[in-house]
Amino acid sequence: MKGKVNMNSRMIICTGGRLGDWVHAYISRGDLLIGADRGALFLVQNGYTPDLALGDFDSVTPEQLELIRSISRETLTYDPIDKDYTDTELAFRYALDQAPSEIRLLGALGSRFDHSLANVHLLKLALEQGIPASITDENNTISLAQEGTVQLNQSGYSHVSLLPLSEEVTGITLHGFAYPLHEATLRIGQSLGISNILAEPVGTLTVRTGTLLVIQSKD
Repeated sequence: MKGKVNMNSRMIICTGGRLGDWVHAYISRGDLLIGADRGALFLVQNGYTPDLALGDFDSVTPEQLELIRSISRETLTYDPIDKDYTDTELAFRYALDQAPSEIRLLGALGSRFDHSLANVHLLKLALEQGIPASITDENNTISLAQEGTVQLNQSGYSHVSLLPLSEEVTGITLHGFAYPLHEATLRIGQSLGISNILAEPVGTLTVRTGTLLVIQSKD
């Protein structure tokens, strides 16, 4: 995948956390696909052609790596010790460099909480560049919001939770929610924003200062 992608392109990163049949609903024709380590194996085993496979590939066998190489349009390998970033961060930073219209991470949550939390923090890099980005698994979609107003669609998600990613988030105002807020402040250590419900098909969230973690959940 040489050079910058089309600005209208969405990039899907499939990485090595929890993956399953639910993934297919989030990949569309025209998406550019990046497979990070075992995420690349998932893609090729499920009939997809990664535009890029990358990582140290310490989670796959030599035979599986050969399969990934043979199907992917491009493969980048890294030394498992002599690298500063996780495979997911390598993929995310590569995606950011292409300036796509959107980035969606699949398989970024799993049994390793340290990796899951680090992947959530990656969303801040996209926010700083003005590129919409999210993490999705079978039950949740996670994104970030900061100064300004965003719209949230129900889209099958029954609950919305808001948690501060910065020390403090001010001026939080909600419209279209079961539990509205007006100019509220959330600080790390508070659970005020947990398990709200969209009362309308589309709700609005406004933030004055700070960075807010927005988690839409199906259960």
